[in-house]
Amino acid sequence: MASENLSVLEETLKPFYQRASQAEERLARLEATLAAKKGHPADSANQDYSELINEIQSKLKDTCAEMVLEQEKNKKLAAENAKLQYRIHHLVQAVRDADDKLEKKS
Repeated sequence: MASENLSVLEETLKPFYQRASQAEERLARLEATLAAKKGHPADSANQDYSELINEIQSKLKDTCAEMVLEQEKNKKLAAENAKLQYRIHHLVQAVRDADDKLEKKS
């Protein structure tokens, strides 16, 4: 009975062993392909492009941060400009009122 159970177990596991064996073969082929590509001159060019892309992304990030700072400065200057225009408007109005009073006295 034990040998019968062992036989049934082996038959049940047989497809799993086959799939595992096939997976190992595919993995070996993939590893061989990868190893062949690593020594390929195009790999060096890809690395150069990768470094260039990283450098450009870094510069873009720095530029974006600088742009945000400049936008904040621009907002502050616009607010200050609006305040100054408000003051100029009232100063001009005060001068006109003073001129009108002088004309009436003369």
